[in-house]
Amino acid sequence: MVITMITAPDDDGRRLDRLLRKALPELPLSALHRLLRKKHILVDGMPAGASIRLKAGSRITIPQEAAPVSRVSLPAYQPRLPVPILWEGAGLLALHKPAGLAVHGPASLETMVRSYLVKKLPPSLSFRPGPIHRLDTPTSGIILFSTSLQGARYFSALIRERRVKKQYLALVDGKLGAPIRWEDLLIRDRNTRKTRVREEQDAAAQDAETDVSPLAATSRYSLILAAIHTGRTHQIRAQAAFHGHPLAGDRKYGGSFQPGGLLLHAYTLEFPLTEDTKGMGLPGILRAPVPDAFRMRIGELFGRSLTQILC
Repeated sequence: MVITMITAPDDDGRRLDRLLRKALPELPLSALHRLLRKKHILVDGMPAGASIRLKAGSRITIPQEAAPVSRVSLPAYQPRLPVPILWEGAGLLALHKPAGLAVHGPASLETMVRSYLVKKLPPSLSFRPGPIHRLDTPTSGIILFSTSLQGARYFSALIRERRVKKQYLALVDGKLGAPIRWEDLLIRDRNTRKTRVREEQDAAAQDAETDVSPLAATSRYSLILAAIHTGRTHQIRAQAAFHGHPLAGDRKYGGSFQPGGLLLHAYTLEFPLTEDTKGMGLPGILRAPVPDAFRMRIGELFGRSLTQILC
């Protein structure tokens, strides 16, 4: 008896050892290397080394007695997603995440997406659909999932090169009267799960840049549009608190009490206008409608005319 696996287009070019670690996550790494060292793993009928680059359509065989592993079962298929789809295509899936829904973990958005894509994607041994960027559980708005290796690599490169423009709407404490740029060094505290600003140089700190534009303000609150140029964990929340304007309702970072918690919404995502993006059919800009609870609070604080401007 043998385990037989056929590589798919998204597996093309992958190293054998890295693909098998993805395809057989329950197999200990030491056992995998032993199988490779003893030439028990065959690719298209020939013993293969760890570093061999695979092609789509390759047949991988492993003796069952040498690798007593069980394949990971596919998630149950669901034909519809319980969250709005903003755009789908070119290896990407753009969703409108509601506040309170976790992106990772059991009963998460990631679980729902994988169930939705079970019958829509060709089987792959090494690629798993997943979120390409972060969005905190309390935050609503645009989040992108990769549905192909090409889509994941392309968008990750755009983020790395800072060629994607992301804007967030947020309700903050205090009156912010003029546009400002926040430039800070951020460090993540894994014990408290908080991000804080370091005022002195630190090798572990990462730069964070956010352009902030006030859209409306009272003596107690400001509605801001925050354009982030870096994607650090809790970037807007940590920088807003450090600069004296914590998000209203964000008790973790010192914000005032707000019914329903903080109001932070990933509002727009803009792709660069290049031949690549046009060729992939990507939209120039994605926009997630402002959730009803957020719109109602904006209307209460700043007047309903503002809610008509923000779609």
